Amino acid sequence: MTVYQLPENSKIVLTLVNNRRKDMIHFQKYSSLVGRIFISLIFLVAGLSKIGGYDATQAYMQAMGVNEQLLILVIITEVLGAIAIIIGYKTRLAAFLLAGFSILAAILFHADFSNQMQSILFMKNIAISGGLLLIVSHGAGYLSVDNWLAKKQR
Repeated sequence: MTVYQLPENSKIVLTLVNNRRKDMIHFQKYSSLVGRIFISLIFLVAGLSKIGGYDATQAYMQAMGVNEQLLILVIITEVLGAIAIIIGYKTRLAAFLLAGFSILAAILFHADFSNQMQSILFMKNIAISGGLLLIVSHGAGYLSVDNWLAKKQR
């Protein structure tokens, strides 16, 4: 059996590694919350603006061949889904539903690839769906109602 003698400065290296690990854990606690807020704001603002511009939004939906009766469901999905993700409650489900909603909206409203702006909006929706699927995969994180409920059940 070979015994290796660690150099004297190895304690410094181990201390730095442990400090970085603690910093990363601390960073992850807050970055999950900030990320959830950032990705949800677009839905919250869009849903609330649809309430203020209800008639115009109904007309736009009808012009795109979508039943305007669905507008109330769209508003509920956007506003409640965003709030659920922000507070971290039923986060995976809310993120999954909003990801599907974003893909559906991309197909229904932004699939005109001859129009550069519509192509960009299509890709924006797909990118947002990707971020939401990361939330589905990883969950809400430390600062969330989901985490608090999980700890309470233990």
